[in-house]
Amino acid sequence: MLGERLKRLRLARGMSLDDLVAAIDGQVSKQALSKYERGKMYPKATTLNRIGTALGVKSTQLWGEPACHVECVAFRKRASLSKKEQEKIKSFVAEMLDQRVMLQDRIGELYSLELPIQDVPVNSLDDAECAAEDLRQKWDLGTDPISNLVDVLEDRLIHIIEVDANDKFDGISAVARDNEENTLAAAIGVRRGTPGDRHRLNVAHELGHLTLNPSEDVDEEKASFRFGAAFLAPAEQLHRDVGKKRSLIHLEELRQLKRRYRMSMQALLYRLKDLEVITYSHFKWWYMEFGKSGWRKHEPIEVSLEKPERYRQRVYRALTEGIIEEREAERLLNHTLAPSSPQSLIERRALLKLPTDSRRSLLREQAQQMADYYQDDPEWRELEGGDFVENEPT
Repeated sequence: MLGERLKRLRLARGMSLDDLVAAIDGQVSKQALSKYERGKMYPKATTLNRIGTALGVKSTQLWGEPACHVECVAFRKRASLSKKEQEKIKSFVAEMLDQRVMLQDRIGELYSLELPIQDVPVNSLDDAECAAEDLRQKWDLGTDPISNLVDVLEDRLIHIIEVDANDKFDGISAVARDNEENTLAAAIGVRRGTPGDRHRLNVAHELGHLTLNPSEDVDEEKASFRFGAAFLAPAEQLHRDVGKKRSLIHLEELRQLKRRYRMSMQALLYRLKDLEVITYSHFKWWYMEFGKSGWRKHEPIEVSLEKPERYRQRVYRALTEGIIEEREAERLLNHTLAPSSPQSLIERRALLKLPTDSRRSLLREQAQQMADYYQDDPEWRELEGGDFVENEPT
């Protein structure tokens, strides 16, 4: 287990064995590190401390039992993405998901995942459409456009992880299971910096990979795209907005649809083609027009990016409840915390540990300081003697 974590952490940081040897100033050889990762040899405590420092974690975390084992479900990329970069992305997402499951466990939030992992049979693209409709119904989402897809998924233990990668990477999906193969959580990794409309469709597309089980004669990518588009723009609602058959679609309609569904105009045109609202020839005409306008990569009208916030919320909850310390919170969030409310709560806990007489003395001192402050504060005095009228009940 130590070896597995060592390798995953190293790859998640984009480090080769040679890089790690250099980071620990050659304390052990590349061959020794390789044996540690394969479980053929175990490092001394001093060596493990040095490795942990180089990887940015405590050595105790390396020995600890992982909260789960993570399985990659799908990985969308271009053929030119290097193998090293692929390993880095997969290991990074696995490590981030492991951290999130650990945090769920520590704050007592380990309820079951409401998602059938690759369990919905798909024998045609229409089956993918139905699967999207069924999941929306199961989650009580109705048919209206989803205002914030990331919030919907994170509320259901599907973690959205932002990945620093080049444009050769599109998306990744993974699941976390315990030793009894119970599914604890899932993750969707998307490239940081993607425009908001593409980001939403990428997330919905990966949700399709997590859900669908296509047969051999069904293109998995097309099925997942159909699922994602149907999840964001249900046929029933889209038919209400544009009708069931159209000979032409106006540009201003596409703009309005983009604002409403928060999808790119190109994806919406593709969706209208799939639903046979418009013909393939009209879709192709629009495709050519987008090329002439330079809109294939950068469309007019920006859609705001949906940021994952639930993980940060869980970290701060664990910190304020004393489940984790500030240093661990900083490691989980990957930045230094500002000395604000979490620090004051830590001070309060420290206060409660003081002897009764010392605690009362300190509270009297603080009370006097506050009394002096309000005594000298002109705004407070104006408020105290202001024109507020207390009405008698009629």
